[in-house]
Amino acid sequence: MKLVEEHRSFGGRQEVWEHGSSVLNCTMKVGVFLPSKSKSEKCPVLYWLSGLTCTEQNFITKAGAQQWAEKHGIIVVAPDTSPRGEGVANDDAYDMGQGAGFYINATQDPWAKHYQMFDYITEELPNLIEEHFPATSVRGIFGHSMGGHGALICYLKKENFYKSVSAFAPIVAPTQVPWGTKVFTNYLGNNTEDWNEWDSTILLSRSAQKHEILIDQGTSDEFLPQLQPHVLAEEGSKSGHKVTVNMREGYDHSYYFISTFLESHFEYHAQRLKS
Repeated sequence: MKLVEEHRSFGGRQEVWEHGSSVLNCTMKVGVFLPSKSKSEKCPVLYWLSGLTCTEQNFITKAGAQQWAEKHGIIVVAPDTSPRGEGVANDDAYDMGQGAGFYINATQDPWAKHYQMFDYITEELPNLIEEHFPATSVRGIFGHSMGGHGALICYLKKENFYKSVSAFAPIVAPTQVPWGTKVFTNYLGNNTEDWNEWDSTILLSRSAQKHEILIDQGTSDEFLPQLQPHVLAEEGSKSGHKVTVNMREGYDHSYYFISTFLESHFEYHAQRLKS
């Protein structure tokens, strides 16, 4: 791994690292915040998954997360949203290709060669983090929009791998909305049964364990018809899971919304990561 950025922040260090990914067959960048506590002991890790068009930079520069990570002594890892580089399949639309990995494992050409984001997030990246940084194997995961979808499916598909999950304005039922239909058709093919493996509402309905999920959603979010957090809440209620959806009056889909309620998400994760 190669250090490409380092900044002092709230007593800790915000770093950006570059590494070759054998899973994605390209070079990737990842933001890593190390709280001051990590100088003397290993710390739990909270993974942040960003939304469409984002890189590793958006969250670490816009959310103000460093102050809360320092307060709770949590390492925060913010990877890119897709494979990158020459030779990596792409699309002119913002919701396909580079910047739009959707955190799934693609099975269709030309995407399958590089777009194995689920394996990258849940296997290769944690192995790198726990090898190269003062990190414990205690993990939480959260994200925004496409990244909220990613956080939920990672948590539900890898049960017991993460101790906590939350999301801001997540896509909770991608098999039922245009974003998911477009991407899943291209990345996974036309068999809709294959799509169900990457839909958090369906995964929640199938889980024998009882899960706790926190979601914040703005009522003025222009993408609300594609997000539909009530669908996951209804499934949680029906299946006996605790799904809390806070509808935030007047808030939109932006980092103004995320930064406003981020402190409460850190408190939520800290309680569970340290229990």
